[in-house]
Amino acid sequence: MKLSYRGISYEYNPPEVKTAQSGAAGKYRGLDWRFRNLNKSPVLQPSANLKYRGVAYQTAGSPSISSVEPTKTPTLSTQDKARSLMLNYHKALQNRQESMLKRSTAELGSVVHS
Repeated sequence: MKLSYRGISYEYNPPEVKTAQSGAAGKYRGLDWRFRNLNKSPVLQPSANLKYRGVAYQTAGSPSISSVEPTKTPTLSTQDKARSLMLNYHKALQNRQESMLKRSTAELGSVVHS
């Protein structure tokens, strides 16, 4: 397919994706629809390591294994996870209550003396 962008012509060949009909079908707002399953997964585009204004980045695709350092996640016990969830919940609740109090005092025009 021949395309043009800002006066520059180029050739674009979209990848062909072969699909097979599945048994699921229906009607939504008066239009028929059907699910299709992929016969073969599409091939991902290769990634490129680039640099813009001194910052390195990667184009689409999965990052290469050599450029990604494995991160070690600490293993927490179930009690530690539960404690962390409880503390986060109570902290969020406290923040919400403080913001509601500040908002209501601002609406009333009151000054809180400490």
